[in-house]
Amino acid sequence: MSFSAVKQFESDLAQYWGSNYAVATDCCTHAVELCLRYAEPDYISIPKHTYISIPQLAHKLYIECHWMDTQWTDYYEIGNTNIVDSAVYWKRGGYIPDTLQCLSFQFKKPLNLGRGGAILCSTRDQYNTLKAMAYDGRDQNSSVYWGEQDIQHMGYHYYMTPETAIEGIRRLTKSHERVTKQWTYADYPDCSEFSCFKDVSIYE
Repeated sequence: MSFSAVKQFESDLAQYWGSNYAVATDCCTHAVELCLRYAEPDYISIPKHTYISIPQLAHKLYIECHWMDTQWTDYYEIGNTNIVDSAVYWKRGGYIPDTLQCLSFQFKKPLNLGRGGAILCSTRDQYNTLKAMAYDGRDQNSSVYWGEQDIQHMGYHYYMTPETAIEGIRRLTKSHERVTKQWTYADYPDCSEFSCFKDVSIYE
């Protein structure tokens, strides 16, 4: 199956949100991970109340992590980066300029694809690099067999499948109809209290 559907979904998504570009991924957590790998921060600050996979990325990527007592609504910015976790936020024209804004298409979200995510971004360089990183470092726009390409970026096999993108194209225009609540920090437990984060030096 052709990846042209993924490119079309990315274009539709960017237009819907008001960003210049969108990079489709297999889930929101991997979207955030790709952004962290791209940004390479020395440390990050994360709200105590968030989904557990986000602070777990700090351990996975060996990044120093500071906990924040942030009472956020809709979305939050990961401290010391321009990365925005918008997994529970959905708004036409809602792109935050000059950020790497990460979306979720998990089954509870307004655009329910069962699984999937995306990164909204503002520059062509961000798009090209993050797109390659999501696709094993391969140039998806190239007609050259990947084994004959010069793979310039480390890749992570986090791309969205054409089948998911086709469903995304079909459902995008009516996604606003499923916005049923406003999510806040209060919808999440205090992750800093979980045992997996105790006695691990990177978490402060």
